[in-house]
Amino acid sequence: MVNILQSNAWAVFQRDLGRTVLEDAGEGWHWLAVVEGGRTGRYLYCPYGPVAATPQAFDRALAALERAGREHGCWFVRVEPVAAALPDGFETPEQSLRRRGLRPAPRQVQPGHTQVIDLTQDEETILKDMRSTNRNLHRNIAKKGVDFTVSTDPADVDVLLRFLDATAERKDFTRQQDDYLRQAARSLMPLGAASLYVARLHGEPIGAALVYDSDDTRTYAHAASDFAHRKLSAGIPLVVRTVLDAKARGLTRFDLFGTAPEDAGPEHEWYGFTKFKKSFGGRPESYPGTWDLPLHRGRYTAYTGVRAAREAAGRARRAAPALPGRARGAARSVLARVRRPQD
Repeated sequence: MVNILQSNAWAVFQRDLGRTVLEDAGEGWHWLAVVEGGRTGRYLYCPYGPVAATPQAFDRALAALERAGREHGCWFVRVEPVAAALPDGFETPEQSLRRRGLRPAPRQVQPGHTQVIDLTQDEETILKDMRSTNRNLHRNIAKKGVDFTVSTDPADVDVLLRFLDATAERKDFTRQQDDYLRQAARSLMPLGAASLYVARLHGEPIGAALVYDSDDTRTYAHAASDFAHRKLSAGIPLVVRTVLDAKARGLTRFDLFGTAPEDAGPEHEWYGFTKFKKSFGGRPESYPGTWDLPLHRGRYTAYTGVRAAREAAGRARRAAPALPGRARGAARSVLARVRRPQD
């Protein structure tokens, strides 16, 4: 597996954002990492990495990350080993990470659970694994005047941004900033690492999805649809199209990118879209999650303290809408004055 977050294209994108990107490799291992942080702590973040073929290779990769972190004045190194051999003997991945001095991060950055479709299967098998409603929509959506286009023109990402804006306002969630997604399109599309899929009703856009491609994996990254045309359910055949196109392109995995844990119930914040993603078939995958290797323990302790306070403020903010009108407004005004440190 080659995840987009550990690819050369992602390094280009991060550098285009003005970030310091470090890369290193050795026998059986490699990694890409970004220097992150601000006043609350500087750290070296290795998204969905490092990649390592053996536990010994992982040790060498981690040692190289530690050296790089110290050279760049980082307080800690943050890793997410989704494609690394970790256990030695009868250890669990979590036990092996703790033995190496790592500890669970205060927050999980990239999803620790996802749903992956095996694209090495034939097309009929892939479709058969989907919910029957999804198959029927895929086969009949054209009769309703809906078709799909694919663009690698960075300017077209504005179609998605309009839908994301409306969805975020309606559902009250935080999404990636426009500047970030525009730069992703400018950096990744010319490299063949991103494509924008648009659902159109009689030529007019009613939904869009931005996907990222690595050497073997397509990642379903950002998507939104026009609420006014929700009864068409065009977002479902839009996903099916991205899956089948990925297979036609020769990729072997389709990562729906982010689900709730297998035992999560309706109370989990990701339960709804997990149900949506699993309707396309595939199998669940779980990763060890986000882990930190402290390089300066005192500073790392201070950082985690700030993070804990920030998470508490976030929970209070999410609870604020449940308050009566005047109290809700007061709570939000207090939360607005809480400075959000950079991380």
